[in-house]
Amino acid sequence: MSRKTSKTSERGGRHSGGNAAVTPARIAVLVLAVLTLIFIFQNTRDTKIRILIPEVTVPLWTALLAMGIIGALCGAYFAYTRTRRR
Repeated sequence: MSRKTSKTSERGGRHSGGNAAVTPARIAVLVLAVLTLIFIFQNTRDTKIRILIPEVTVPLWTALLAMGIIGALCGAYFAYTRTRRR
């Protein structure tokens, strides 16, 4: 007969306990989410943006969020192409 082993004993006796829900990464994400909400609620006034010819009026936080997303996508693209060359 074979002896059954649990997955926790195969990993060196470690197991996920009740404290696994609170990690430094999750705390950092929570803090960033709260700061994002504070930023949004403090920057609700409208601003005019001119891109080439049309002029649009949007809340300031929307314009900054759009520029942040575009910047993140550009950074991710360049990081992807750099790692792909190697």
